[in-house]
Amino acid sequence: MESSSYNPFHVAQSQFDRVAEVLDLDQGVRELLRQPMREYQFTIPVRMDDGTIRVFKGFRIQHNDARGPAKGGIRFHPMETVDTVRALSMWMTWKCSVVDIPLGGGKGGVICDPHHLSLREQEQICRGWIRQIAKNVGPISDVPAPDVMTNGQHMLWMLDEFETIHGGRYPGFITGKPVGMGGSLGRTEATGFGVIYTLREALKVLGIDVAATTASVQGFGNVAQYAVQLYTQLGGSVVAISCWDQADKTSYTFRKKGGVSLAELRGIADKFGGIDKARARDLGYEVLAGGAWLEQEVDILIPAALENQINRDTVGKIAKSVKVIAEGANGPTTPEADDVIKQRGIFVLPDFLTNAGGVTCSYFEQVQCNTNYFWEKDEVLSKLDTRMTSAFAAVEDLARSRKLYMRDAAYMIAINRVAEAVRLRGWA
Repeated sequence: MESSSYNPFHVAQSQFDRVAEVLDLDQGVRELLRQPMREYQFTIPVRMDDGTIRVFKGFRIQHNDARGPAKGGIRFHPMETVDTVRALSMWMTWKCSVVDIPLGGGKGGVICDPHHLSLREQEQICRGWIRQIAKNVGPISDVPAPDVMTNGQHMLWMLDEFETIHGGRYPGFITGKPVGMGGSLGRTEATGFGVIYTLREALKVLGIDVAATTASVQGFGNVAQYAVQLYTQLGGSVVAISCWDQADKTSYTFRKKGGVSLAELRGIADKFGGIDKARARDLGYEVLAGGAWLEQEVDILIPAALENQINRDTVGKIAKSVKVIAEGANGPTTPEADDVIKQRGIFVLPDFLTNAGGVTCSYFEQVQCNTNYFWEKDEVLSKLDTRMTSAFAAVEDLARSRKLYMRDAAYMIAINRVAEAVRLRGWA
């Protein structure tokens, strides 16, 4: 982390303010869009397995729903803050807009650590979260999904509680559910694959053969694993992967000469994406400091973990060989780091474009649930590829024609669409 003073919501507002000025947005529209429309903060009492009562803090923030129901994940994280959730909800608004799906932005969370909770305790948190917010979310108002340290089982517990409270079946209320229980095929792969669909198109524009490239990845959760899978299928080589070690409360980078093996690392990783150091060394991996992923002599960096990873303190460590940064995480790069990256001429694929595959497939799941007609996996991934490729092309075309930084071009498209919806509704 850059420092304890880092505030992701201030970063999100700063990014918005810069583009709002370029777009010359009306002051009323600016005031509406630079802050969430609704915020819910609540407590969730849970009887633990040992009989004691613990009280967890929960959030749901709806940034803007001018283009459609709010959409966004629910994360379980011990370091969760309301400003993180605010920032993520704003980024979700731009994410849905830039890929042109009829949804707005929302985000939720609970301050907790699933590593230290039994499944029963996690279930009680999920059901308690719904009980506190059931009147303010729903299939036509706010549709949650999984995020950091939540999964399909968590979503199904939440759906069951929501349906129990409302006395009906509402499979379109929540996405990221298990396949067979209203979940969409391809949803597990969607975010990571979307990162690589976008990267593939960027490399075409840059005239670089993906099979001749190398990459370093931060993260080994769902997004990172599927990004690595598709990237290596296209012929690229991942030389290093960094991930969090729960036991040591720190991160490590795993590097192997000739490239890492996804199958090997999956075989020695826990369900949260933590890699066993001792077993990795036995398989011939170097175990380096967590920040070493950023210093590798590669063509591509893929931050796919948490926000604030490329900042003013770390951006100088990026190797001269790096040509592309594909942001799989939300908010991994701070504005100060962006300034340095621009000067170096590194091609940045901004987070809310690059990782929009997840929300796009969530939208597909919502559509399938609401029509009670489900698509084959190839159809889902084909539609996803088409949507991500089209969104990239629009952003890249604007960036090239106006000589803009890719992040600024993506923001201009996304914010302009939401601002237009706000104006048409007569909100500002």
